[in-house]
Amino acid sequence: MMMVQKKIISGLAWSSIERFSVQGAQFVIQVIIARILVPEDYGIIAILVVFLAIFQIFIDSGFSSALVQKHDRSEVDYSTVFYFSVGISIILFFAFFFLAPVIADFYEMPILTPLARVIAFNLLINAFAVIPRAKFTVLVDFKTQAKASLTAVIFSGAIGIWMAYAGFGVWTLVFQSLFNNGVNTSILWILSRWWPMRVFSIVSFKKLFSFGSKLMLSALLDTTYRNLYTLVIGRKFTAQELGYYSRADQFVQLPSINISSIMNRVIFPVMCKVQHDNKEIENIFCKYLRISTFIVFPLMIGLAVLAEPFIRLVLTERWLGLVVLLQILCFSYMWVPVHGLNLILLQAKGRSDLFLRLEIIKKIVGLTILVITLPFGVMMMCVGRVISSISLLYVNMHYTNKYFDIGFFKQIKYIFPSVLLSGSMGVVIFLVTKIDMPNILTLILGIAIGCLYYVGIAVIFKMKGWEELRAVIVNAK
Repeated sequence: MMMVQKKIISGLAWSSIERFSVQGAQFVIQVIIARILVPEDYGIIAILVVFLAIFQIFIDSGFSSALVQKHDRSEVDYSTVFYFSVGISIILFFAFFFLAPVIADFYEMPILTPLARVIAFNLLINAFAVIPRAKFTVLVDFKTQAKASLTAVIFSGAIGIWMAYAGFGVWTLVFQSLFNNGVNTSILWILSRWWPMRVFSIVSFKKLFSFGSKLMLSALLDTTYRNLYTLVIGRKFTAQELGYYSRADQFVQLPSINISSIMNRVIFPVMCKVQHDNKEIENIFCKYLRISTFIVFPLMIGLAVLAEPFIRLVLTERWLGLVVLLQILCFSYMWVPVHGLNLILLQAKGRSDLFLRLEIIKKIVGLTILVITLPFGVMMMCVGRVISSISLLYVNMHYTNKYFDIGFFKQIKYIFPSVLLSGSMGVVIFLVTKIDMPNILTLILGIAIGCLYYVGIAVIFKMKGWEELRAVIVNAK
């Protein structure tokens, strides 16, 4: 038990350093670039990012998770996955290259053709990072990944800022992504000191693919569904509206997705090591469900309340069109850690079949809501995402309850204190925003009072989430 907790805390510490140092640097860089570029530039590039994300799923094909989940993984397994990833990336690169004019014609944006053909090189670059990243994840070594990611972000960020000031426009975002992935992959490859064997095992491929293929289909469904909004908005509405939506979505993801990813990428390999001990897995799950929601809920509600002064100060009034979208999306993304931890349980138990079935159900519901809200504009589409996220909590928890004694009502009991405290904190911050003062003072005062209120109440009432988070921080030190 102590060794498991030590592994989790060490992993969380370095995973947090990697995520927040990288995202912090990336945030500053993106703000500088966004103040130079226009919303239309982000709208154009958002379309291509969707296709890259979908193609990337086929390159990984769930093999990374399969390697982490497998106890008796070998060098033959690693080499087999490597050759598959590189091979499929070459095929997808040429597919993207020749599909570029079709995409450009569909969206009536000729500039998409050359942009797509250049940005497609990311597929080839990322294929070489699959195995080094998987090996570091198996070792719960996020320190090395932190070094690679931060170096890549700083280097590519410097290139991006220079290109933006030099007037390269939307090409700035293309080359920034290429330099970022290129540097990151190179460092991971060098530090892993790994080289593939000259072998491709059909037996290994079939065994890993039987698990990974279901995760691949699940990821394909999830990624396509999440990015379907970008594709639909890009086709039905203007590039400016898509730019507002894509930036709002990225800002909201910063706290929710990153914190959830930090938890999941550490907890998954640890849960896999104790996958036959249901009691131990339940203890880990409940503890980090309380911790993650204790952190994410106030961040999302605070961001929603302070959205307008934040955007005015950081991106200027040119970007005010994204404020309402950002506020709405906060209430969708605040549930990400709850969804994510439930899905991790199924993966750790090797039930990728249930994982896939769950994703199919969720996407059918989500797609239905998308179709209903589409005629009413981008704002109502965002409202639909909130409805979808909340309504599907029960579906996620229902499948978890098949194997563990942590069903819907038990999980709601764990997270309700954070919901209640975050909501009351939001009211306090809202009252602060009613005071007439400069944006920077509104942000500083709102954040300070919100933090003091939230932590103060948590300490006074000895909230479980706070006590567990404090213990993790103390142990990490």
